[in-house]
Amino acid sequence: MADARYILAGVMGWPVAHTRSPAIHNHWIAHHRLKGAYVQLPVHPDRLADAIRGLPALGFAGCNVTVPHKVAAMALMDELTPTARRVAAINTIVVRPDGSLLGANNDGAGYIQSLRDAEPDWRGDCGPALVLGAGGAARAIVCALLDEGVPQVRLTNRTPERAQALAEVFGERVQVVPWAERHAAMAGVSLLVNTTTQGMHGQSALDVALDDLPQAAMVSDAIYIPLETPLLAQARARGHRTVNGLGMLLNQARPAFQAWFGVLPEVTPELRAAVQATF
Repeated sequence: MADARYILAGVMGWPVAHTRSPAIHNHWIAHHRLKGAYVQLPVHPDRLADAIRGLPALGFAGCNVTVPHKVAAMALMDELTPTARRVAAINTIVVRPDGSLLGANNDGAGYIQSLRDAEPDWRGDCGPALVLGAGGAARAIVCALLDEGVPQVRLTNRTPERAQALAEVFGERVQVVPWAERHAAMAGVSLLVNTTTQGMHGQSALDVALDDLPQAAMVSDAIYIPLETPLLAQARARGHRTVNGLGMLLNQARPAFQAWFGVLPEVTPELRAAVQATF
């Protein structure tokens, strides 16, 4: 056991009842026989500053930050990691021994690890990627793909201004493609990534045709409910390797757990089963 203290962590959002993060972290706490708990922290945006500044006083080691707080919480940090600054959003807060707050973003690293879990020899430099969507998840994923050496990221979004703004942050390796040209933009890519909510439970399916996607390309979706979205089902039927969003969710949690509890946990079949049981 890393520490004899009772350690508190949680996830701050509004609403927050849907999150699977407690199932992940409490599984690890039990597995490693640690003293602690990971709880839901429903915080209205109007009370965000009060809640975050109260973390040290309440004895929290830190917390995750989810919608709609990922950007607003940045301004309340004493320090940001370089990745968090580049992504311009945080998903993890660490309360340091002196009570100061460090903001981090582990989403992109979690995404890359999910690809390697599915395909251990995956390399970023094997070809261009096409990313659908330009929200917070897209920003973290694009940043991570560029860091992994992806030579070109083609970015397309229904609202072109959002895609253009993201491209301007990351430079010339990010090329904006009009939404109407999303099908043709698949030609020659080695990775297709959906970061939109289309295909999520209760949402309409993503409108894409995979005819021009090379057979060797991997297809991934940031969505994890359902585990197989219509996009992934369509890709699997064509013989593509597919990666759902559960791996990203599980892997982004590992460095946060280590920062709070002092143990780097593993993503195991038992963990996957425990989280899937909550769907």
